[in-house]
Amino acid sequence: MSIWWSLHLRREAASVPLARRLLMGTMETAGVDPDVSYELSVALTEACANAVEHGGAGAAPGPGAAAGAYRVTAYLDGETCRIEVADSGPGFPRAETRAETRTEAGAETGAETGVENGARGGGRPGAARPVAPADAEHGRGLRLIEELADHVQFGNRSARGGAVVSFDKILKWKDTPSLLMA
Repeated sequence: MSIWWSLHLRREAASVPLARRLLMGTMETAGVDPDVSYELSVALTEACANAVEHGGAGAAPGPGAAAGAYRVTAYLDGETCRIEVADSGPGFPRAETRAETRTEAGAETGAETGVENGARGGGRPGAARPVAPADAEHGRGLRLIEELADHVQFGNRSARGGAVVSFDKILKWKDTPSLLMA
């Protein structure tokens, strides 16, 4: 079974629960285990909140991009769900780019294509960013996405500008049949 959808949303706080509800409805319809659905919905909420807060400041939109918008795409394909949130903001600082791959055993490997964690933008290339303290009000969302998903990439859109947060998770299924399998 494959399901995918894409939303073009305004950078407004009200758009975040809309994306989350659509994801939760899709997962429920497909028969995904509620715990997995919840984890993915929290990760999506964090990615959307980052796009709303950081996704348009300081950058002119590229061709076909609106300064006041961001895009959410979700793919449920076989045993995996992949979610991508792209905006038209300043993107992640270049010198800090790194992608995280988390295996089932919890080991991490890195590749130079995205950002590891912390708040976006505002830093000099090559400047070290502090990790947000556990009791901080802001700056923990990207770390939360890393903890909830199996594979995470934080990167920049090359031609258009802006950031892309993509993550995937292996799906588990409910014991009862889904509407799609009935």
